[in-house]
Amino acid sequence: MNIATDPKSQLSPEANLLAAHPAATGILTVDLDAIVANWRKLEKTAVPAECAGVVKADAYGCGAAQVARALAAAGCKTFFVATLDEARVVRPAVPGAALYVLGGFFQNTGAAYAEIDCKPVIGDLNELAEWDVFCRRSGWSGGAAIHIDTGMNRLGLTVTEAQGIIPRINAGDHGITLVMSHLASAELLNNPANARQLTAFREIASLFSGVPASLANSSGIFLGPQFQFDMVRPGCALYGINPTPEADNPMQPVVELKARIVQIRNVERGDTVGYGGTWTARRPTRIAIVAAGYADGYFRAASANDGTRGAEVVVAGKRCPVAGRISMDLMAVDITDLDKNAVRRGHMATLIGEGITVDELAHHYGTIGYEVMTSLGRRYARVYKGGNAITEPPSLPPAEPAAASA
Repeated sequence: MNIATDPKSQLSPEANLLAAHPAATGILTVDLDAIVANWRKLEKTAVPAECAGVVKADAYGCGAAQVARALAAAGCKTFFVATLDEARVVRPAVPGAALYVLGGFFQNTGAAYAEIDCKPVIGDLNELAEWDVFCRRSGWSGGAAIHIDTGMNRLGLTVTEAQGIIPRINAGDHGITLVMSHLASAELLNNPANARQLTAFREIASLFSGVPASLANSSGIFLGPQFQFDMVRPGCALYGINPTPEADNPMQPVVELKARIVQIRNVERGDTVGYGGTWTARRPTRIAIVAAGYADGYFRAASANDGTRGAEVVVAGKRCPVAGRISMDLMAVDITDLDKNAVRRGHMATLIGEGITVDELAHHYGTIGYEVMTSLGRRYARVYKGGNAITEPPSLPPAEPAAASA
């Protein structure tokens, strides 16, 4: 079983989670079946283009090996990560897949690429020259992608630089397996930058004869077939973040985050809560202290004060507001409106889930869902639903070596 529970138990799912993880301050549940369903929806939207999977940043905080394994089982054949270290994690999970490293080719890393059997995404002529030298000396023919900048002004060859390597493409045996660019404003449906980038990429990609082309990220898939080319590269949409923020979210939610209530206390009218005393009780108030804070990826920007309402969490099935500032490891929640018998120490509060979306939390943080997902701390126990997954305990520092006996 993926979730360590007794199927015959009469306990609630939450009670089973607590029983399985008695020391966990929080539990992050990742629904691999939802990730697969999102990938299949994106794949269907992009047909006939191939639908890859972006699993960088530990699969947006969801666990790169677990996610890649589930996507590969569903039929995903190409994956993208940001770094060689990420490639080392993903490769054993998808031994037969194409694996691209978006961060480029660094000096003296060729042997690592060959060992992992992954492909650099080259966005600089110096990188291309260094890659050529390594391939010539080693005989490695694993292939690489060429990244062309069409308006992001981040990574990538300029269009002029890309035109300069067309004779290499025409000569054959060039080792280029993909030509790609990246959209800067794909989430904004009517942004004219999208059309400009499309035109630029279409013109340069057409010169890379026989080389598959890729432009669309998650949001780009929904700009229409003309943006999809031979391959699309969804990332955020796989993990339930809305790729179409100007419309309803077409993706399934993927994560649920619960944190333990470690204390319930009474606060008198006029008393303050939290650092700086910025939140004042306007009535006799019951406060639940929840074991999650900004060290766990629940940002301080979600705090509440006397003039501003902060984020909400779900306790006993009802939304309850944060009270005061978020601390490093703890937050306070106003549970005064709950029945006194509805919650007690040891119960869980839902921080994501039960109607609270990643995008809603991002709004309170003043950021985007990408940052919410990739900031989820490693102190949570991680539970996987669906797929061929296992439960991961919280990440803990290595134990100190035992002192030698005298």
